[in-house]
Amino acid sequence: MDADQVTEEKKIQPLQFEAALFSQHLLEERRLSPNTHRNYLQAIEAFGLWLSRDEPNDFQAESIHPTHARGYLIEIQQTLARTTIRNHFSGLRTFFKFLLSRQLIQTNPFQNLTLPKLDKKLPLFLTEKQALALIAQTDSTVQDSPANSFLQRRDQMIILLLYGGGLRVSELVGLNYGAVGFQDATVRVRGKGGKERICPIGQSALNAITAFRDMHAKDGSFPSPVVINRGGGRLSVRSVQSMLKKRLHSAALPGDLTPHKLRHSFATHLLDQGADLRAVQELLGHSSLSSTQVYTHVSVARLKQTHEKAHPRA
Repeated sequence: MDADQVTEEKKIQPLQFEAALFSQHLLEERRLSPNTHRNYLQAIEAFGLWLSRDEPNDFQAESIHPTHARGYLIEIQQTLARTTIRNHFSGLRTFFKFLLSRQLIQTNPFQNLTLPKLDKKLPLFLTEKQALALIAQTDSTVQDSPANSFLQRRDQMIILLLYGGGLRVSELVGLNYGAVGFQDATVRVRGKGGKERICPIGQSALNAITAFRDMHAKDGSFPSPVVINRGGGRLSVRSVQSMLKKRLHSAALPGDLTPHKLRHSFATHLLDQGADLRAVQELLGHSSLSSTQVYTHVSVARLKQTHEKAHPRA
């Protein structure tokens, strides 16, 4: 074997072949978001690199034992957050379940592994007063600026859609005019797993979309993006995040709140006003009710704080 062959062999790490098969399976048969797809493959690559430290390059997936899984878990607990670990191992379990279904392995080494419990962290959100202050700030800049101000009207529209419709930021930037219900103030979005849902957005958000389209849209046809940059291209997620930070600062609100926190605020305020939990689940596009129930904990926590501050016997 010459030097070039040795170098080439060293580049090969465990699970590369299986990961390629799994990636093709995800693309063809699973309706996963690009982020989930990428995270799954990164988890497999990280585990493969860990294996390559102690195992030969030709180490086969069928040779992986639960002791490997436990050893890997013990090591990464020293460097990764619990949430990251759980996401990481979710990808690995799915990967080995796929290998099992293709009869490439006999057992799933990650199947019965006990993961560290998550710390219960309640989602951050704006209070109703803060949300109204943010909206008022964007309203005032639209009124104070020239009638054709591109940025002011676009930012107003973005904030009203995030808070008024509970959209994920990826759903927001992916929105096209063909998905806007101009007659009933709704939008049709494609969420996680490619699932479609109808989101009521309210008349204020619809008015903002209509005004922005009439004044600034280069192309208001069905396939054209609603949220655009000055060149008419689809706005990026990063640009939305940057815009929100500036708007929060202008409204004297916490600058660490992200677009997703407006979605948290949307859900929390609905439940505070007595909305049905199942209805909120549908509006958010959650596949599991447990994902929505975290917002009930927020509401209960706020009730407890109010009780402790105001009740004479608390």
